[in-house]
Amino acid sequence: MSTAAAIILFSAITMYAIFGGADFGAGFWDLVAGGPTRGARPREVIDHSIAPVWEANHVWLIFVFVVLWTCFPQAYASITLTLFVPLTIAAFGIVLRGAGFAFRKAVLRTRDRRTFGAAFALSSVLVPYCFGAVVGSIASGRVPSGGKAGDPWTSWVNPTSMLGGVLAVCVTAYLASFFLVWEARRLSDNSMVAYFRRRALAAGVAAGVVAAGGIFVLSNDARYVFDGLTSRALPLVILSAACGVGALLLLRAPTRAGARVVAVAAVVSLLVGWGVAQWDYLLPKTLTVASAAAPSATITTVLVAGALAVLILVPAFGLLYVLDQKSLLPEEGMPDPQP
Repeated sequence: MSTAAAIILFSAITMYAIFGGADFGAGFWDLVAGGPTRGARPREVIDHSIAPVWEANHVWLIFVFVVLWTCFPQAYASITLTLFVPLTIAAFGIVLRGAGFAFRKAVLRTRDRRTFGAAFALSSVLVPYCFGAVVGSIASGRVPSGGKAGDPWTSWVNPTSMLGGVLAVCVTAYLASFFLVWEARRLSDNSMVAYFRRRALAAGVAAGVVAAGGIFVLSNDARYVFDGLTSRALPLVILSAACGVGALLLLRAPTRAGARVVAVAAVVSLLVGWGVAQWDYLLPKTLTVASAAAPSATITTVLVAGALAVLILVPAFGLLYVLDQKSLLPEEGMPDPQP
């Protein structure tokens, strides 16, 4: 039963990484789009892409914390006591990001729009970095078990955490670029299709370079996870690399059919590979899934609630995305592409 709860927890993390990650990555491209003139059209495509769904994606993050706290309270206590600094920064960044995104379209003065736009864009980079640093801290064994607090600074300021943070930023930018290519194509804006395709290629190369460099970091700083990635999780690592390259090749094809799906598959394979490499530890070599689990009655209740959530949330999200893709949601209008 604890295994089922862990699978649900990891599935929710994966969903947040995909949909929330695409939103954060869009903020990265907003940050590097350039000045008000050069970056105007890319930012319009970005706003059009994420406006209908960006608030909904944090449902998965809330679900992750609820399941972790309820089903694995000891792990929750250890992680939050040790990593309260990056988690607090991430929470503040999410709030600041939402405020910046909402208010930059409501204010009238150019200076205020730039201020709120900068808050949105910078937070979109800061939040995934912090979450990646948290993953790196856990993977490198710097979170002690037993509900105890580890060092509040070296736990997330270390080689593996920095690798996790930088890789998270690269992966979210990579994922977002594919969604933005699709959005630009849906808007029949060929110039923006080419614009975001180039950025997808750059982000893919950057993610590959960081991942390759991470081999040396993990081999020295997170040996247990490294051994798992090079043994039982190796097929998933290879699949992730193959999907990443395949998505870039599909992006160069005239139709670009399937590129977005294959890019998502690359990210999912990477995340599942991490989970398999670390299994069956929640905190490597100190706290297993079984030993961290809450009483069976509690987990049973969460599993029932999780099943009900799937029945409610998945169709709701599906409807939201279908309506968005069909441009049937309000406030979808944006200027026509320039000739």
